Amino acid sequence: MTLLGDALLDEAGDLLDEVVALRRRIHRRPELGLDLPVTQATIREALDGLGLDVRTGTATTSVVADLRGGAGDGPTVLLRGDMDALPMPEDTGVDFASEVAGAMHACGHDAHVSMLVGAARLLAARRDQIAGTVRFMFQPGEEGFGGAKVMIDEGVLDGVDAAFAMHITPNLPSGWITTKPGPLMASSDELFITVRGRGGHASTPHFAADPIPVACEIVSAISTFVTRQIDAFNPAIVTITKITAGTTVNVIPASAEMAGTIRSVSERTRDAVDRGVTRLATTIAEAHGLEAEVHVRRGYPVTVNHAAAAHRVLEVASGLLGADRVVESPAPVMGAEDWSYVLQQVPGAMAFLGVCPPEIADPRQAPACHSNLMRLDEPAMAAGVALHTAMALDLLERPLA
Repeated sequence: MTLLGDALLDEAGDLLDEVVALRRRIHRRPELGLDLPVTQATIREALDGLGLDVRTGTATTSVVADLRGGAGDGPTVLLRGDMDALPMPEDTGVDFASEVAGAMHACGHDAHVSMLVGAARLLAARRDQIAGTVRFMFQPGEEGFGGAKVMIDEGVLDGVDAAFAMHITPNLPSGWITTKPGPLMASSDELFITVRGRGGHASTPHFAADPIPVACEIVSAISTFVTRQIDAFNPAIVTITKITAGTTVNVIPASAEMAGTIRSVSERTRDAVDRGVTRLATTIAEAHGLEAEVHVRRGYPVTVNHAAAAHRVLEVASGLLGADRVVESPAPVMGAEDWSYVLQQVPGAMAFLGVCPPEIADPRQAPACHSNLMRLDEPAMAAGVALHTAMALDLLERPLA
């Protein structure tokens, strides 16, 4: 891989200006959710002339492009880049900042798309050496809309033998790669609790059934439950992010509403937390003569890397970038990803690419993904282009057992 790795890195470096220009073009015009017509058109234009079999989705503005090798039959390897932005303002001050009010590429999906287009260029130049097919999956709706599942329902995984995706992180040194076998990212469920009591005058709480102190007790009890009943090595995080109750200073409200998220790294813990939170809320409310209604809205599953695929990523990345820039993740990330749906059906893995801006000495201090200040070191995208390309070539030559 060393000679090939050097060639890939050089070729990716030669493409960097184009990759950066595409990333900035997409960054200026962020789109949200499953309907991304401008981004879709930009991707199709960028792929034009590469000799790919390009098709678009009907339920979402996806792009799927197949590169069919000229060296005969072989496996089909899927590479993915997500396309959507976040509904938030941008305050980075860069000269290519978002021109769309209330929308920003704060999670690096603009870079994901651009790196995947760069990989398509490098792989298309090697078409005659490829036995098999590389499928490029440009996916809308990762940020909470389950775009991967929509594309799966439309057949994006048909015939796919292995899959690889990459996600940038400003909280890792620029150009570094990290991943791990097994759970890489958490599940993400939404939690809603309504405590129903009886309203009244603030001066006579004994004539009412005040839901506010009960709601506060439930929040404290959830924190204790997570730390005392959930295995620290199979963890969960339950965060109440919103409490709504009352209308004015002298009225006890009839109800209080809470909302938050539940994150876990195994289905066993996920189910245990769902049951435990429901039990706590309902019994605490009942102990005070009130009622609690709990609803858990299931979100993305745990993102579980297949062990062989994750070890292959670490091996290929080490040969490509050098072992000193490749680190096996010590623990899962508690964020969630709808790439999890792909890995439920196809062997594969996801890796993180470090993009910490060079002026920030400690990557832990860099504004993280989903921050209004998130920036990335664009030269690191050359490593991403090269790794996408190297993983496709490797998985075509050495299919996962």
